[in-house]
Amino acid sequence: MPVPCEPTREALANPALRYFAATRPAFLSVTFVGVMLGLASAAASAIRLDPTGATVTLLFALVAHAGANVINDYYDALSGCDAANSERVFPFTGGSRLIQNGVLSPSATGRFGYALLFAVALAGLWLTAVSGSELMLIGLAGLLVGWAYSAPPCRLQSRGLGEFGITFAWLLVVVGADFVQRHAFSFVPVAAGLGFALLVANVLYINQFPDISADAKVGKRTLVVRLGAPAARWGYLLLVLLAYGWVAALTLAGILPGLAWLSLLPMAASGLATRRLWANATRPRELAPAIKLTILAAVLHGLLLAGALAVA
Repeated sequence: MPVPCEPTREALANPALRYFAATRPAFLSVTFVGVMLGLASAAASAIRLDPTGATVTLLFALVAHAGANVINDYYDALSGCDAANSERVFPFTGGSRLIQNGVLSPSATGRFGYALLFAVALAGLWLTAVSGSELMLIGLAGLLVGWAYSAPPCRLQSRGLGEFGITFAWLLVVVGADFVQRHAFSFVPVAAGLGFALLVANVLYINQFPDISADAKVGKRTLVVRLGAPAARWGYLLLVLLAYGWVAALTLAGILPGLAWLSLLPMAASGLATRRLWANATRPRELAPAIKLTILAAVLHGLLLAGALAVA
């Protein structure tokens, strides 16, 4: 049975709204921030931004993320983990619930997800033509990771590799947005983007705590399942320390501008989330505030660092 606020066919009578909800639009903010960070890293190198290229990059980065969300829902439905998830913290964990609540069929969801990824591939061809052939490698790698995160035979998340895939994917968002403007590879977007990508990975990581029972039941062996909730708390703290430590080290080294220190302010939100997780790792219903703080930390860090780079 759907819990309050979950989607239903009655609430989403318009088919367009159903497919829009399937993309989980509230979570696309991290991709918006990633693109802004990539554009800012190019601007920090005194590169004049191309508005058309920037707009197309942003639009189709969002479409790529939406496609990955839909594909993840589709394969989680096939595995049965979302249907088995009675401890979910909606809307953060347990999927969009569109399939489980009878709003969309699994086949319609799968077709929609693959259509979104195909549209991104077509846009990537145009961006490659105007920026450089190497962009094709960035785009293909990003699409591959987005698909492989939950799709067989890779199922990165089920193999305990989901966090590595997410870190790589969101670093590619920053690097790709920078490349479209710079027309070349540079270490600058890596310096700016890795800490942000680690914080995005932590969003996916903390979401695994409420899902641990359902995931274990269907053989989805995420890192949290493999470690167990008490030990897995250290993984969250490690990602926080790596993210902010990376930015601090590169700021001290002069690779990032001095204003980048401001991007460490969200450490306060990360610290509060860590404390909440530490006290409630085995109590899923108590983790919603920690999940919200984790998302807030990633978004604020990316925006503050983008602002620092733009000013610099």
